Amino acid sequence: MRTVAAVAAFGGLLFGYDTGVMSGALLFISPEFDMTAAQEGWVTSMLLVGAAVGALLGGRIADWLGRRLTLIIGGLIFITGSLWCAFAGSIASLGAARTFLGVAVGAVSIVVPMYISEKSPAGVRGKMVSLNTFMIVVGQLTAYLVNSVLAGTGSWEAMLGMAAIPGVILTVGMIFLPDTPVWLARQGCMEEARATAARAGMGLDELSAAEDGRGSRGGGGEWAAFRAHRWIRLTVIIAAVIGVIQQITGVNAIIYFAPTLMNEVGMSVENSIYTSIVVGVVSVLACWVGLQIIDRVGRKRLLLIGLSGNVISLVVLSVTYRAAEGNQGLALVSLAVMAVFIAFQQAAVSPTTWLLISEIVPVKVRGLGMGLAGLALWVANWAVAQFFLPMVEALSATGTFLIFAVLGLAAVGFVATLVPETKGHSLEEVGASFRRRFGGDVSVG
Repeated sequence: MRTVAAVAAFGGLLFGYDTGVMSGALLFISPEFDMTAAQEGWVTSMLLVGAAVGALLGGRIADWLGRRLTLIIGGLIFITGSLWCAFAGSIASLGAARTFLGVAVGAVSIVVPMYISEKSPAGVRGKMVSLNTFMIVVGQLTAYLVNSVLAGTGSWEAMLGMAAIPGVILTVGMIFLPDTPVWLARQGCMEEARATAARAGMGLDELSAAEDGRGSRGGGGEWAAFRAHRWIRLTVIIAAVIGVIQQITGVNAIIYFAPTLMNEVGMSVENSIYTSIVVGVVSVLACWVGLQIIDRVGRKRLLLIGLSGNVISLVVLSVTYRAAEGNQGLALVSLAVMAVFIAFQQAAVSPTTWLLISEIVPVKVRGLGMGLAGLALWVANWAVAQFFLPMVEALSATGTFLIFAVLGLAAVGFVATLVPETKGHSLEEVGASFRRRFGGDVSVG
């Protein structure tokens, strides 16, 4: 099971690398193409636009072709898109390549948690699915380190093209792995599904809802089920809000703009660049801790701890950052508070949100539901990246951090009220709890 999860999680590494690499590569791309600030923002954000499309389509394609084949196609797009980025000869070509690459990022961000959750026993599902989140932050740190190593050469082409290597590993690795028992059951291949489930140590109850949902596979059936059952609609909406919650306290504002924020309060350009590595190292260490505790602490409790820590960190950061201008000591204190914020996010919030989405979306609308949740997450990601710096300019960094803190408090209330604990429960049991809660027919899978 660990081998299966590790290979599939290379999709997470690609996700992390491609979202992190532009922070350094853009320093060399911009002067070569004489880019304006608007063009820099456009090239960077096109990955997120493609990811939103990929997230929406990825789940549907995974229902049609299977999780395994969808990940193989995603790996091929990663390889092609990375090489296209490396050989782009114009701003338009680079933007198109980033959009193409983003489709794979979005699709893989949905299908990898889906694939792992559908092949994991309930007792270790949290740890296995969270391995994907761990690989995302490893990918981001890898991008920062590659940028640092290649900075002396100025080779942005190599920075962007390096993503082709893990793309090859994902593609080749998935060729030798079977599809999930849940998907096989939905295709009517019950004998193969039972054999695959037995090898993974899963209970056969996981397959009952999948077999019941055979008639809904394909776009029309999923939409019909979505429209027909109130409990399904409400469950998918909760999953989508969980996706937004991952972004709502501004984590990617810190990841994308930490060097800029530190430079604004007087830290040198050279030292500011290294803040990305600090953020990356903290992310990896914190995510590793989260990986070890998620199946013991529980998803809901860990998410509430993480969001509460985020809120406190943002309030403290709003104070220290305002006082840090021209004061190197307070600038370092602000960086330390950012690191604490990232630690809460990556140990608790990020892994539990991806896991909960993969666990609560009903099998009957698996592709559609996870696609909509992924779309919500990526749109929120884009909004934070697009509007953070204008908000800082209009409201100050202090005001912006406080807005994120208020949104974090709202997220705490939402999770405490509407998100169930899924620790130790099969996917069928999780679905049954939502049916009971929202008044659905218990026979509907």
